[in-house]
Amino acid sequence: MDDIHHRDVIRAIRDSYDRIADEYALRISNELQHKPLDCALLDDFYADVGTGELCDMGCGPGHVARYLHHKGATVFGLDLSPAMLEQARLLNPGISFREGNLLRLDLPDQSLAGITAFYAIVNLPAECLSQVFQEMRRVLRNRGLLLLAFHAGGDIIHETELWGRPISMDFFLFPLSSIRRYIEDAGLVIEKIVEREPYAPEVEYQSRRAYIFARRPGSV
Repeated sequence: MDDIHHRDVIRAIRDSYDRIADEYALRISNELQHKPLDCALLDDFYADVGTGELCDMGCGPGHVARYLHHKGATVFGLDLSPAMLEQARLLNPGISFREGNLLRLDLPDQSLAGITAFYAIVNLPAECLSQVFQEMRRVLRNRGLLLLAFHAGGDIIHETELWGRPISMDFFLFPLSSIRRYIEDAGLVIEKIVEREPYAPEVEYQSRRAYIFARRPGSV
């Protein structure tokens, strides 16, 4: 992806989420209470990474960061949308939230014990993913762990409206085999893959979900 296209994609994502941030937060910020598997996987993630600093990337209204914070984690959220970060700060005053771009993380090398990225790649085209996972590997310390959640499939859905508000974004459902390849090519080692069918329509969009635990190799 060339720099001009990259900037256009990032701008469209940021602008669209800025338009829907308050409604998104209203609908999504408490969704984990209806998702027992997600909570169990986050428990496993936290049990592994322990006391190091964690980042919830693509944090939205901050519900994943909040879940980990309540477990005792040192965690901050990262998101592209300033309006979404404003919602996250209002809902979670005890947690730090920062603006950031997954393609160019403003974080030091090997600074994180773990990364959660729940649907953080849903609006990024496939040609961005190599760079995203390379950046995640760069900022993970040796033996650091990534927990990625994404929509599994092969569809690309272009939306011009959501909840009555104008947006312009693509939503990507990725084949598990493709995401696995991008992660491994970035130098991360996949340790566990979990798949599930969607929860009820009132809980979430009706797509198959996949979760990957992947670790940066090396000695601590």
